[in-house]
Amino acid sequence: MVDEQPEGPGREYRHVLGDPAAPVTIVEYGDLECPHCRAAAPVLRRLVTESQGGVRLVWRHFPLFQVHPHALVAALAAEAAAEQGLFWEMHDRLFAHQDHLTEPELRAHAAALGVDPAEAVGDRAQRFATLVEQDYVEGLERGVHGTPTLFVDGVRYEDKVDLRTLRGFIG
Repeated sequence: MVDEQPEGPGREYRHVLGDPAAPVTIVEYGDLECPHCRAAAPVLRRLVTESQGGVRLVWRHFPLFQVHPHALVAALAAEAAAEQGLFWEMHDRLFAHQDHLTEPELRAHAAALGVDPAEAVGDRAQRFATLVEQDYVEGLERGVHGTPTLFVDGVRYEDKVDLRTLRGFIG
């Protein structure tokens, strides 16, 4: 499936890992409570790192709240961290502690990163709901149903998330 909105170097993104001007863009629709996303994270990070500026990873929230009861509040906490330039640190921390995503635990994760816990959960975190919803709706429009779902330069990647296969797909 080809995306109707190209993922080119001129497009702005909130959460980019790697060189923002990299010629190849991987957009991941992910859920911070999803074990498959957690397993994909080190593969994607290694791909970006080893590309030496050739690949960038863009994160989009796609919380599967029907199956993962803490996915939405985790996404809001990640956005609170992003406000302080700590999105990827929170992303990695939440994956590392994926079975500890209740609101009190998210407060502790935020505090550990130097983020005000009151900003990361509860009523104050709701100001990020629109950002998460925009990612989610965009994912639905692109045919995303599960996580992780990847698009490489706008083309849906349907294979296993492993380094060799991804490198072959990128070319």
